[in-house]
Amino acid sequence: MEPILFRYRARDLTAKDIAHIQAAIALHYARGRSFIARTLCERWDWRQPNGGYKEFAARDLLLRLEEAGLIELPPRQRVKSNVSNQTYAQTPLYKHQPLSGAVGEHAAPVIEQAQGAHSELWDYLLHHYHYLGRPKLVGEHLKQLVFIDGQVVACLGWASAAWKIAPRDRHIGWTQEVKRTRLHLITNNVRFLILPWVRMEHLASKVLALSLRGLALCWEQRYGHRVCLAETFVDQSRFAGTCYRAANWVCVGETQGHAKRGNTYHRHGVVKGIYLYPLDRHWRELLTREAMTR
Repeated sequence: MEPILFRYRARDLTAKDIAHIQAAIALHYARGRSFIARTLCERWDWRQPNGGYKEFAARDLLLRLEEAGLIELPPRQRVKSNVSNQTYAQTPLYKHQPLSGAVGEHAAPVIEQAQGAHSELWDYLLHHYHYLGRPKLVGEHLKQLVFIDGQVVACLGWASAAWKIAPRDRHIGWTQEVKRTRLHLITNNVRFLILPWVRMEHLASKVLALSLRGLALCWEQRYGHRVCLAETFVDQSRFAGTCYRAANWVCVGETQGHAKRGNTYHRHGVVKGIYLYPLDRHWRELLTREAMTR
C-alpha cells in the first residue's frame, strides 16, 4: 500500500492523490479555487448525505494542503470576507425583560429555526452572552431560538458530530470503517444558552427536551436525512451537566483535553464530559449496521 501523506476528515491521501490534485490545479488554474474544489468532488464522487457535493470540505482540504506545502493554489478571485472580525455592536430589536419563577408559571416555550433576521439575532446573542462566543458553523447545522410570550429566552446550536471521540465510539460499538459512513447520523449540541436575565426553574431541561423532540424531523426537512443520536461536551470546570442529566442525557466518559485546529490537534487541558441522547430507539442498529450504497 502507498504511504499516507495527508489525512483530512478520515480521508487518507497518498502521493498519487496529491499528484491528481496538483494536475487538477494546473488544468483549471485560471478558473479559480471553487471550480477546482468542485472538480475534486466530482472526481471522487465526494457527497454529503443529502446528495450534494462536499464543496466546502474540498475547499478547506485545498487550503490545508497548501498550508502543508503540498500544493500551490491560484490567487483568490475575490477578497475573503472575514466574518470573525464582526463585533455585533449594533443591537438588534428584540424583547428584553427579566423573567423568573417556575417554568410552569409561564406560557409554554416555543422553538423557532433561526433564519434571516432571526439568524442575525442568534449570532448577536451568542457573541455577547455565551462564554465561548458565536461558533463558526459549517456543513450541516441548525440554529434555534426559544421564545416565551414572544420574548427570546434561549438559543441552541446543532452541528455535525465530532470525528475523534473514543469513549463515544466505544459506547456505540463503532469500527473506523463503519464510523466513516454513519457519522452524519449524529448531531452535536455545540451551543446552549439561557439568556442571563432569564432565571426560571427547570427551563434548561424543558428547552432541551423540546428541542430534542423535533430535532430528527427538522434535520430531515433541511438536509434530507434524519439524525438518531445527539452528543454534547460539558466543560466540567464550569458546569455540572445538571440540565443534560435532567433531560435524560447519559455521560459516557471524558475528553482528553484536546481540540482540533485546522488539520491537527492541540492540547488545551480542558477536560469535558461526553453526553449522549438517543433520538431513535433503534439508534445503535442505525449507527453500526454496514453502510448501504447511497
